[in-house]
Amino acid sequence: MSPTNTSTDEFRRRDGRSPQDLRPITITRKYTQAAPGSVLIRAGDTIVLCTASVDESLPPWMKKDETRGWVTAEYNMLPGSTSPRKSRERAGKVDGRTTEIQRLIGRSLRAVVNLDALGPRQITVDCDVLQADGGTRTLSITGGFIALVDAVASIAAKLPPQAPVFRTSVAAISLGLVADRLLLDLDYSEDVRAQVDSNMVMTGSGEFVEVQGTAEGRTFTRQQLADQLDLATTGIQQLTKLQREALGAVWPWSD
Repeated sequence: MSPTNTSTDEFRRRDGRSPQDLRPITITRKYTQAAPGSVLIRAGDTIVLCTASVDESLPPWMKKDETRGWVTAEYNMLPGSTSPRKSRERAGKVDGRTTEIQRLIGRSLRAVVNLDALGPRQITVDCDVLQADGGTRTLSITGGFIALVDAVASIAAKLPPQAPVFRTSVAAISLGLVADRLLLDLDYSEDVRAQVDSNMVMTGSGEFVEVQGTAEGRTFTRQQLADQLDLATTGIQQLTKLQREALGAVWPWSD
């Protein structure tokens, strides 16, 4: 099997990007007023609204252990986010894909949170896809972290200063092999043609939270997996920089 083609010479994608380029990303904090954390994040034509709400109580299954908190997530694609229209999901009728994605988002956010320092409260991060053009789950994690930081900042006076809530940051990116070429941050037209489709969740300190890689049309080699991990790392570094710039003074670390 031939090695991954990572050359950028004379190759441009549909939107003019090089293989290793992210889509243009915009981040608008405090997009709504009701939730203490609220972020509208856009990557190309994918748009997600992430809100983080604080509940000063724990879910029933945690009532026996009120020494630590909890972070959970919900994910939904609005009916008009795709064409044709996606049927609205009702309570108790969430499909398997939605369940998988919201569990991924929750796991990813909890991976960087000190739940003991959060105290006996729950933060719910809601990720609602307003427009889908690939990478909705990864963009939800990247934007969800920003919303979560703002929500925690809103209760800073209630938290012990000696025990930081955040261990590090977290972000996620999609990538894959399309026509034997490794591409970062796939849009929908690339995703549906991908021979290998991957999603990588990483911390700002460079550790992996989750690696999802699937052979859609062909298998892939250990070297191609290594190439994907390297490219994902480059993408996460860029996303972490954007998160830090968006949060400004609220960024949890001074260096």
